[in-house]
Amino acid sequence: MTTTLQATLAVFGSVNMDLVAYAATAPLRGETVSGREFRTVPGGKGANQAVAAARAGGAVTMIGAVGADAFGGELRAALDGAGVDTAGLRTAPGASGTAHIVVDDDGGNSIVVVPGANGTVTGLAPGDDERIAAAGTLLLQLELPMDGVVAAAEAARGHGVRTVLTPAPARPLPGRLLAATDLLIPNEHEAAALTGRSDPHRAAAALLDQVPEVVVTLGGAGSLYAARGQEPVVVPALAVRAVDTTAAGDTFVGALCVAYAEGRPMPAALAWAAAAAALAVQRPGASSSMPERAEIDRLAAEGP
Repeated sequence: MTTTLQATLAVFGSVNMDLVAYAATAPLRGETVSGREFRTVPGGKGANQAVAAARAGGAVTMIGAVGADAFGGELRAALDGAGVDTAGLRTAPGASGTAHIVVDDDGGNSIVVVPGANGTVTGLAPGDDERIAAAGTLLLQLELPMDGVVAAAEAARGHGVRTVLTPAPARPLPGRLLAATDLLIPNEHEAAALTGRSDPHRAAAALLDQVPEVVVTLGGAGSLYAARGQEPVVVPALAVRAVDTTAAGDTFVGALCVAYAEGRPMPAALAWAAAAAALAVQRPGASSSMPERAEIDRLAAEGP
C-alpha cells in the first residue's frame, strides 16, 4: 500500500547500549558458559521503537537521555544515522544506560538493564512539550522513571496527540497514565501480569475497562486486537526461523504505529507490523536487525 501521508511520531523512552553475548545456552545461576560472539549494539526500548518507526517510513523525534560517556556519543550518532531527530535527546552526567543480553541458539534472550542516564528523565525538559505537540503519535514504554512517562502522556493528552504505551517492563500502571493512554500494547505475559488473567482474550477484555484499544502480542501466534464496541481480531504471525528475538516487539510496535498513523485499518496495520517483526527476528541484534520500509512492503505482500 502506498500513501502520501507520512506518520509523525515522538518517542519518549530509553536509550541504551546493548552488550550482547551469543552462546549455545544461557548460563544458569552460578554457571559459566562459553560464548561464540560479542557485540555492542545501540538499543533501549525507546530508541528501538524510534529506529523501527523511522525505517518503516515515519518522521520520528526521540526524547530521552544518554550519558556523557563514549556510549552516549555512539548512541546519538546511531539515532541520527537512522534518520531520527535527536534534538530532544539530553546528555546527562555519568554513564549511558546499558542492557546486558545473552542470546541462545534458539533465538531466546535474557536481559539485565542498568538505567544510567535514563534514570534522570523524571519529567519534561524545555522544548519537549512542543515536540510532543508537533507529533501525531507519542510512543511510551516503562524503562524511564514513571513520573516522566506520566508527564509525557499527559502532555500528549493535552495536545490531542494519540498515545501508545508498551507496558514493559511490566509493573502496576498509575490511573493517570491509563487515563492518558489511547492504545496499550502488552505481550501476553505483560497482559497477564496487569490483569491476573492468563488467557489473552480475557486479559484484553479486562484491559478495555481502562483503555480504549489493546493489542496483545502473542509471539509466534501473532497478535490480538481488541477495542471497545468491536469484535476482537487475531492477526497471524509470519512463519520464520528466529535467530534473535531481542527487538522483535519494538520493531512490531514502531511499524504498527507508522502503518496506523498513515490511515490503514488496524488489521492491515497489524499484518504489516507482523512482516516487520518477522524480518527482524531473522537477523542478530536489536536496532541493527530492523527492516527498511521496502523490505516490509515486499514481505507483507506475500502474506502469512
